[in-house]
Amino acid sequence: MTAPKPLRCLCLGALVLVAAGLAGCSPKEITPLERKQGASYASEAAFAANLRDFARAEGLLAQAVAVCPDTTEYWISLGTARRKLDNRSGARDAFKSALKAARAVQRRLPDNSQAVIQEVYLLALLGKDDDARSTLEKARRDHPDDRTIRLFLENKELDRLLADPGFKDLKP
Repeated sequence: MTAPKPLRCLCLGALVLVAAGLAGCSPKEITPLERKQGASYASEAAFAANLRDFARAEGLLAQAVAVCPDTTEYWISLGTARRKLDNRSGARDAFKSALKAARAVQRRLPDNSQAVIQEVYLLALLGKDDDARSTLEKARRDHPDDRTIRLFLENKELDRLLADPGFKDLKP
């Protein structure tokens, strides 16, 4: 038995809408002009942060991540600015977005040790020290010849980071 024609059309229409919505889920390509605009916002935000104008820096960094949501550094800077403004939940959200961006870079570029170090840093910042350690160990196993990861481990950089009072102040 088939469904009545209006119901079939409604179901078909719903399927088309879902398919169209899923097709739009792929990340939008960021143009070179948008990259330059994001860099400009970030540069101006760094200047504002140097002047201790964290409110202005936060607004500029929010614009930078809106233009370039895949740039981990912009998210980290946004979280830092928000933390300086004592906006703990906003900082946590920015650091979580930075973590997503770092992981996306790793998926695209599996040999990018900087993205691994950023992930470790962000996990520690979010209070997930065990996850940070296991991520670092996994990276060492997966990339035994990577000098950056090896030195990060050998120099116990994660332990230094966790003991640093300035780092502790950034935790949301």
